[in-house]
Amino acid sequence: MSTDLQLLGRTLKQVQYRHHRAVDTRLAALGTTLVQWDALRALARTPGASAHDLALATFQSDQAAGTLVQRLAAQGLIERRAGPGRRIAHHLTPAGEGMLAAGTPVVEAVLRASLAPLDDTDRATLLSLLDKVLSVPVTD
Repeated sequence: MSTDLQLLGRTLKQVQYRHHRAVDTRLAALGTTLVQWDALRALARTPGASAHDLALATFQSDQAAGTLVQRLAAQGLIERRAGPGRRIAHHLTPAGEGMLAAGTPVVEAVLRASLAPLDDTDRATLLSLLDKVLSVPVTD
C-alpha cells in the first residue's frame, strides 16, 4: 500500500496551520503575533543578526523581514545598530526580552496540547522522521 503523498503533505500543512492559528489567537492577548514572537526568538538565539539572517531563520522573504524589523523597532522590542560594513545588526531590548518571555509559555502550551496524543517515544520518533525528511534537499 502506497501512502498518498499529497494527503501527507496536506496533513503536515494542516497541523502547522492549526498551531499558527492557536498561537496567534493566544499571543494577541499579549499584543504580539506568532511572526513577531518567532523573530524575537530568532534574535535571542543570534543577537546581532541582519534582516537577511532573520528572514532565513523565520522562513520569510527579505522584504517581509525588513518590514518586520521596522515594526518591532517601532514597538521598542528590538534596536538596530550599525554592524560591520553596511550591515545593520538587530538586538532585543529589555521590552523585547519581556515579550519573548511572556510568549514562550503560550507557544509551549499550544504545542503541548496539540501533541498530547503522542507520548515521549512517539514525539522522539516524529522528530527523527521529520529530521530525516529535512536532511534530503528538494530539487527544483
